[in-house]
Amino acid sequence: MNLKRNQSGQALVLTVVFLVSMLGMSALVLDVGSWYRSKRNLQATADSAALAGAQALPDTPSSASGLAGQYAQKNASDLATADYSVGSNIVPNDQITVHITRPAPGFFAKLFGIDSVNVGATATAESEGMAQARYVAPITVRNTHPMLAGPGCPCYGPQNETTLPLGKTGAPGAFDLIDLNGDATGTVGASTLADWIQNGYGDYLGLGDYFSDPGAKWNNSTIQAALQARFGTELLFPVYDTLIGSGSNAKYHIIAWAAFHLESVTADGSSGSITGYFTDIVWDGIAATTAGGGGPNFGVHTVQLID
Repeated sequence: MNLKRNQSGQALVLTVVFLVSMLGMSALVLDVGSWYRSKRNLQATADSAALAGAQALPDTPSSASGLAGQYAQKNASDLATADYSVGSNIVPNDQITVHITRPAPGFFAKLFGIDSVNVGATATAESEGMAQARYVAPITVRNTHPMLAGPGCPCYGPQNETTLPLGKTGAPGAFDLIDLNGDATGTVGASTLADWIQNGYGDYLGLGDYFSDPGAKWNNSTIQAALQARFGTELLFPVYDTLIGSGSNAKYHIIAWAAFHLESVTADGSSGSITGYFTDIVWDGIAATTAGGGGPNFGVHTVQLID
């Protein structure tokens, strides 16, 4: 009888130990899952903070860490540590790395003295010139324009408002309009040009030679309406350095991109002008992979996560 009572007591002890172990394992599974979700959310914050900071690169690296920090703190106010560092890859000051940590509370794990654990996330974003650009407008700008190449420029913002004369340029039959399709004839209908102005060219375009459109279409009502529809917005213009040939054989040599905030337009027969200002901007494009691969820096960059 005593032996049976002893065996019964041992079974009870083993059962309690087993239940406590199962409870501990269940608690660990639940808390680990919670910590994983917290880390995943923190990674999203780090990614977004890096992308935010990269928008200031490479031109104003002193602002990049501040932008990244503002975004991180706004979306994860309980950060334990935060580190923002600007580095260089293809060109100086073209990338930013964000490393942040925050406490993730334990729930069942508190039974074992674990109140919280620190979870961390790291992200690196890069800002580069564009070897290819999307949503380009078919209006060219010379690289020697004073607001692009004048003393202390490129110069951006409304305080640097300027007027771009549009019409006959350096080659007979060239009117500052180009055929983004790359057709050998270089002749584009007014409705197509208007669509490219209002919506941008839908495919990615690289740098290089583009045929001029030989038509004098600035006073075309469709093109004027498209320009007016873009008042108060940015258009992406191809920037050229040389123009050779004439008529439908004239070619603009595109070396870079520039963003222009459009405010007004005038038409005067076959010519005209647009008024606004150049701006630095992050655009939809394919990043250059070598220094200078995106041409001169006129303030247009594409931003992407690289880690």
